[in-house]
Amino acid sequence: MSSEALTSDIRAEAPLQQAPATPFRDLDRYIALPRLGSLALSPDGSRLVTCVSVLNSAATEYVSALWEVDPAGERQARRITRSSKGESGAAFARNGDLYFTSARPNPDDPAEEAVPALWRLAAAGGEGRMVLSRPGGVAAVRCASDADTVVVDGQVLSGSDGEEDDAKLRAARKDKKVSAILHSGYPVRFWDHDLGPGEKRHFILQESADDAAATQTVDDEPSGSLRNFTEWAGNALMETAAELSPDGSTLMVNVRRPLPRGDARSVLAAVDTATGGWRILLESPDTDYTPGPVSPDNRTVVVVCESVSGPETVPSVRLGLLPLAGGELRPLAADWDRWPHPAAWLPDGSGLLVTADDGGRAPLFCVDAGSGSVRQVTHDDAAYTDVVVSPDGRFAYALRSSYLFPPEPVRIDLSSGDTTVLPAPAPRPELGGRLEEITTTVGADGAQAPVRAWLALPEGASAQNPAPLLLWVHGGPLGSWNAWSWRWCPWLLVAQGYAVLLPDPALSTGYGDDFIRRGWGQWGQAPYTDLMAITDAAVQREDIDGTRTAAMGGSFGGYMANWIAGHTDRFRAIVTHASLWALDQFGPTTDVSPYWEREMTLEMALENSPHLHVQNINTPMLVVHGDKDYRVPIGEGLRLWYELLSRSQLAAGADGETPHRFLYFPDENHWVLSPQHAKIWYTVVSSFLARHVLDQEAELPAELGL
Repeated sequence: MSSEALTSDIRAEAPLQQAPATPFRDLDRYIALPRLGSLALSPDGSRLVTCVSVLNSAATEYVSALWEVDPAGERQARRITRSSKGESGAAFARNGDLYFTSARPNPDDPAEEAVPALWRLAAAGGEGRMVLSRPGGVAAVRCASDADTVVVDGQVLSGSDGEEDDAKLRAARKDKKVSAILHSGYPVRFWDHDLGPGEKRHFILQESADDAAATQTVDDEPSGSLRNFTEWAGNALMETAAELSPDGSTLMVNVRRPLPRGDARSVLAAVDTATGGWRILLESPDTDYTPGPVSPDNRTVVVVCESVSGPETVPSVRLGLLPLAGGELRPLAADWDRWPHPAAWLPDGSGLLVTADDGGRAPLFCVDAGSGSVRQVTHDDAAYTDVVVSPDGRFAYALRSSYLFPPEPVRIDLSSGDTTVLPAPAPRPELGGRLEEITTTVGADGAQAPVRAWLALPEGASAQNPAPLLLWVHGGPLGSWNAWSWRWCPWLLVAQGYAVLLPDPALSTGYGDDFIRRGWGQWGQAPYTDLMAITDAAVQREDIDGTRTAAMGGSFGGYMANWIAGHTDRFRAIVTHASLWALDQFGPTTDVSPYWEREMTLEMALENSPHLHVQNINTPMLVVHGDKDYRVPIGEGLRLWYELLSRSQLAAGADGETPHRFLYFPDENHWVLSPQHAKIWYTVVSSFLARHVLDQEAELPAELGL
């Protein structure tokens, strides 16, 4: 599909005025762009709320606020919360009140330590009112659609006996500056945060009718209290999901069931919100279960069933329907070769709205609850998330993005699939380039596999002015380049004249289980072949300069960058971020070692480990790693850096000089998230590429102190 077709397909729907010039040529303008996330719809369908993050006044962090968007698309969006600490987690109660979390100061005790507390905006209007605050904070808020039940999440210290005791223990740790955590199980950390000593619990909000109906006054104190109805949990709710039934009587959760060697299975449980009693509904040694939404009649829950993978067993994700009263799990759309994410039931219970990666997009689908037949609702080149449904079942609302625009709120006609862009808190940024789609095939006749990619091109790229090419490999590896990413934004490099290739090689989702199977346990084989094939297809274009190319990636994409470096000299520079280097070392040190041990045997890991090919690396490499990265621990970056300097063909000479570079972030994690560090990241990457790909010198950030 041409860039013109992509543009006309989506942009024609947007009534918003475009910015006069692209912000992607200026990192300060880029990091200041508003960023939308999450949607909540009021029970009567008249109010739609989204969360918008913007820079604080010092441009050092993002602060979120709640904005109301008109579901009818007639009124401009308006901001409804404002504080220096920001707000998030919006959820509508049955009466139309809006609950949210915020670490804004307690108006009755400004000196109190700011932790996320529960706040409420009355449906009738007025100022936000703090409902409750606790030293351990509150997290997610869930409101029953047909009852007055409100469930919030929070952390408790495992040794505490009630809320008062929990507060005392936390105060003692803080006063004595104790941060130590004593573990008796696995895991001990996850992605970017340490686990413990707090344990996750679910609470019922208890608030009198008079308190709930009151408006904020100067002398008001927080009026709510919490009832812990999961005291039995221990650490069984660690990193789990939950879904509240419409009548508020049942919370569906996936409980973590420990296994030998630090492994665990995710089993499905139903918790009675009144008594705290719980029962296991599904448990299997071969499947992890996660709850989806409960049907409008409170009788059936959607279950996401993910098969347990192994070195020779490819995972699959399927849906099932399970009676809450007990009974057999009924597969739903079992033959659909995609990985669905359930979003919401239709109000009459006849079907389920889901999203799924599909061919470089993530459309909205409707699955018939009776037959299991799947109907694709949206047909544009975009990805849909945060889907909610109108009470009459005519419309769905979602955040939609693609590589042409960041997330924006839209209304979807569920009958026709027509999509309308709603007036948003911010207009789409002007890209300053065009987007096209390219494809190729790999394999011998009769066993050919298609490989596709998005190609972002700068303005003016042509046969007379071909652009240098940057191959950018996605992470995962079970993922797809199909939605806007603020962290991995190709347009910042397009603005500097590069064409950026975003391919989906073997192991990518959205192409069926067989496409994943091609690369399973063989990361250095089919994925590498696919990447080289789609690069070949790109450089054959007249508007691409095949003599000036580079490769980069993060996480699994960083692994592939390392593998590429040891297996070809075709690229003039390689950037590797948060990358796997020595697979035998990585396995026992990552935060999810049992999963890794199931994915590859030691022999497979060594066969596919980039570190065994360091002596072949003849390409300048920029290594980037954060010390707080728990998924790919810093040891990977440290070892890669040392072995590049000591064993690659571009090792440091007698004078210590080398073309390799190491960009280290002591306080960043798997992602580089703080705004100023993001600027550093892109500036250093751009400077490195300019030197080796464009034969130009570019200034480094003064803040590096060089």
